[in-house]
Amino acid sequence: MKVTEIWRYPVKTMAGERLQQVEVGSLGLAGDRIVHVQGARGQVVTSRTHPRFLGHHGSLDAEGLVRVDGRPWNSPEVAADVVAIAGPGAKLVHYEGAERFDVLPLLVATDGAIAAFGYDGRRLRPNLVIGGVEGLTEGTWAGGCLRIGTALIGVQDLRLRCIMTSYDPDTQVQNTAITRGIYERFEGKLALNCFVIEGGSIAVGDAVELVRGRGCAEAAAFDEA
Repeated sequence: MKVTEIWRYPVKTMAGERLQQVEVGSLGLAGDRIVHVQGARGQVVTSRTHPRFLGHHGSLDAEGLVRVDGRPWNSPEVAADVVAIAGPGAKLVHYEGAERFDVLPLLVATDGAIAAFGYDGRRLRPNLVIGGVEGLTEGTWAGGCLRIGTALIGVQDLRLRCIMTSYDPDTQVQNTAITRGIYERFEGKLALNCFVIEGGSIAVGDAVELVRGRGCAEAAAFDEA
């Protein structure tokens, strides 16, 4: 098994950027989801209710600053786009706390599961895609660990999918049959909720080793920490 894709989403709920290498810390990929959309009432706004955000791309520039479609995330032009989608009072907010993640800091998908899914893997919004995995084998990895590069990743469980999978990542056209199919064929779950046990560097092409046993005892304790 090996890493075939790395994806980072500097702006939560917008399209992300594909990387060749990334540093991984206790809260996942460096620079992942560090800006989000906040509504007029202070709530987090996502593409579940405002899919047009998927048509905008977040990235980090050479200085590590977040950009949206190549523009500074806090520029007036980007602010106007956010209001046009989410309404008056909506804005982008920089926040790097653990609460910025819907479940856990990392989402890992496998080529076998994506093939079984039968659609563009970007609909699943993974951070890492692992190649060389047969079928739905990822479903047996819960409680194990993945040694990737110099990092050790804990696997908690399969991710329960939401309506965002129904939106085409390029056109934002919705097909609810895709999300419905995930529930009919996969009990609603695809890709893995993961967390970082040991930080390090991960690159495309790195070998991936599944580790079980005492080395992964920390997995059960993550949510209690």
